[in-house]
Amino acid sequence: MGEGHSMSVGLPTEPARAARADEAGDAGKARQAVAPAVSAEGICVEIDGRKILDKISLDIPGGQAVALMGANGAGKSTLLRVLATLTAPSAGELRLFGQRIGPAAAAVRSRIGIISHQPMLYRDLSIRENLEFFGRLYDAAAPRARATEMLGLLGLTNRSDDAVKTLSRGMVQRAAIARAMMHDPALLLADEPFEGLDAPSARSLETLLNRLRADGRTLIIANHDVVRSLGLTDRAVLLRRGRIVMDCPSAALTAQEVLEEIARP
Repeated sequence: MGEGHSMSVGLPTEPARAARADEAGDAGKARQAVAPAVSAEGICVEIDGRKILDKISLDIPGGQAVALMGANGAGKSTLLRVLATLTAPSAGELRLFGQRIGPAAAAVRSRIGIISHQPMLYRDLSIRENLEFFGRLYDAAAPRARATEMLGLLGLTNRSDDAVKTLSRGMVQRAAIARAMMHDPALLLADEPFEGLDAPSARSLETLLNRLRADGRTLIIANHDVVRSLGLTDRAVLLRRGRIVMDCPSAALTAQEVLEEIARP
């Protein structure tokens, strides 16, 4: 630049800086507001040299209900455990509600409800004692009132004071569902939630899941009943040997198409 010429840097005034800071803050809030409930990028899980999950990439917006399907051993349960922050991936990145999941994931766990093959209940405690304990653990509002609500919803009121170890398999499953819902989670991960339920209990669970879906909760459900899975969800994701091989709207699929895809070698 020649002599006699100067460049005006144009430093912003204090009000301008404040305005830009506000804009940046608003933009950050907007990004956070639209962040997917689940964002997985290149997730791998390897156990004893065997790949259980292989480069899983998946974005699930808040409020979407997803059916996770595949043959036994496809990786469904392992993927749910990764999303629940119970299993650390060998590679890849996981974000839940916009927060990157690392070694310290306690804060985000309070927004997740988990129904798994293990009921995660204390066998010597009563159903109510279990529910109130987990309600306090996850800072549920009014744990006793919430426990009463869930007991009624799952048809367990008459057995609420019975120890878990005295219950049938179906009742334990109902109690586990109530436990998972005690803190009104934004994300519900359900691994074969209908297993062990009789027909009336299964219908009650369907009603609950449909209510959660209508309320805008994010649901990821692994279930062998393809017809039921498609009816309960917006989107179907099918795994084969640890990889996603199909990902499309549930309404666009028939049960026969899904079963044929599951049966492919």
